Amino acid sequence: MASFTLHGIPVSRGISIGRAHLLTPAALDVKHYLVAEEQVEAEVRRLQDAIAEVHRGLQALWTDLPRDAPTELGAFIDVHALILSDPMISEAPLDIIRTRHYNAEWALVTQIDELSAQFDEIEDEYLRERKADIQQVAERVLKVLMGTAQLAPARTPDDEYQPQMIVVAHDISPADMLQFRDRSFIGFVTDVGGQNSHTAIVARSLDIPAAVGMSQASQLIEQDDWVIIDGDAGVVIANPSPLVLEQYRARQAALLKARKKLLKLKKTPAVTRDGTPILLEANIELPEDCPIALEAGAAGVGLFRSEFLFMGRAGHGHLMPSEDEQFEQYKKAVVAMKGRPVTIRTLDIGADKPLDPTEHTALNPALGLRAIRYCLAEPQLFLTQLRAILRASAHGKVKLLIPMLAHAFEIDQSLAMIEQAKAQLREAGQKFDEAIPVGAMIEIPAAALALPMFVKRMDFLSIGTNDLIQYTLAIDRVDYEVAHLYNPLHPAVLQLIAMTIAAGKKAGIEVAVCGEMAGDVKLTRLLLGMGLREFSMHPAQLLSVKQEILGCDLATITPQARKVLRSMEPAAISEAVAQLQVI
Repeated sequence: MASFTLHGIPVSRGISIGRAHLLTPAALDVKHYLVAEEQVEAEVRRLQDAIAEVHRGLQALWTDLPRDAPTELGAFIDVHALILSDPMISEAPLDIIRTRHYNAEWALVTQIDELSAQFDEIEDEYLRERKADIQQVAERVLKVLMGTAQLAPARTPDDEYQPQMIVVAHDISPADMLQFRDRSFIGFVTDVGGQNSHTAIVARSLDIPAAVGMSQASQLIEQDDWVIIDGDAGVVIANPSPLVLEQYRARQAALLKARKKLLKLKKTPAVTRDGTPILLEANIELPEDCPIALEAGAAGVGLFRSEFLFMGRAGHGHLMPSEDEQFEQYKKAVVAMKGRPVTIRTLDIGADKPLDPTEHTALNPALGLRAIRYCLAEPQLFLTQLRAILRASAHGKVKLLIPMLAHAFEIDQSLAMIEQAKAQLREAGQKFDEAIPVGAMIEIPAAALALPMFVKRMDFLSIGTNDLIQYTLAIDRVDYEVAHLYNPLHPAVLQLIAMTIAAGKKAGIEVAVCGEMAGDVKLTRLLLGMGLREFSMHPAQLLSVKQEILGCDLATITPQARKVLRSMEPAAISEAVAQLQVI
């Protein structure tokens, strides 16, 4: 078999070498035949049973969702469950069986093709791209009908290749990816996808190499082919020569050795070569993540995504957690961090994190009723959460972070509700930190351009780079077809970040970055040179960033970072950032 190389988008770092396990789209293998009149109702029941089984499968996935899974994952599963319940999927194919006598698979594919054609005609780009979700749901039903629902191969004790399995697919839904989480897979390759596609998010959360946007990888790579994934370069090599295989095995061994070496930095203070201390904190979803953060040497929790406490109930009747229940969870995290600060972000739902997908009616949810807008529209829910967070502050250092603020009245209303929650606790005789710091997420360009409005009202700022990039560049960050436009080094993005850091410094308040940029070692020197002194990231990224910090001299990198900020041409910015890595 000839060797060939594919180039795509690097989404999760590292090198994997293994055997390809192909996931073939079920729609390609669908048989077409007519059923006799007396068999029509049996065929209808066969499709109904398959849909019900997929429903049960999605519910089971919800129940077994790993606690360290990205928050988006549960939302993706909810969206698929909602699509599956839509009459256009659950009922229309039944009519096709009854009227045209198509077999179940043919009827479902016919309906999906018709729906896909309708989606192609929609002018709104966001809605048009939801076609992929419908096709992924149909794939799951087809696989049940065809008896191929089990995506991962069965374990066999004597299978020497299974520990080296690399999943290759045209696309793979988050729900399907979960089938592999307990298997010995070591990498993902998909034809489609981008930096923030579902596959990319899960791969990073699992800390395994992955490359996406490989165009025809699933057609060119064959089952059991040897495959190399270079997750740093976004390169996939199929059937490598012995020499290439040897070279990559040597690189892989060097990377593993470097990872082990990183563990020795756990207790090393994060200080630059010129003696400037840098605060490195962890992003968490649940209190159970705290030991992982401590193991990585985190100086605190820079972002506790509290929405995970709420979203975890989306499959269970959407009951909101009570004040006491929330308090226990927040307190658990505060106690677990043993005196280190815990920054709790208030409920940030909406867009790709719907609390209840059945009520998801906004034409463009990313710009709709989400985060603080939702909380201010649901004051009792917001007050309940604020009281719970305040009560937790009696057990350790807690900072309260408000997401997606843009208007002065939103800031003022939020602060007024915090005061209202404090008054209620005083009246009830509950203890809390009267001086609890309150900060704002800077994740909307309007906020970054109106910083004086924020620094005079808030105690600290935290830059959410994922949303800041999304809103600055008008890119849906989970839409793979515009993923190539998602660029953290766009001059507009860099200017907004630099403005925020400078405004915080001038006002004498802390500024942190808690988005993906904080954990990207390629950007650590740039952010330090821009003046950033607080980073919060996934615990798995923390030691790599610390290693980068230990090798930095601010007097050397600051002028180079200013050179990056003065550049407006992409090539000049890329070159200046590359030079930062070697000085």
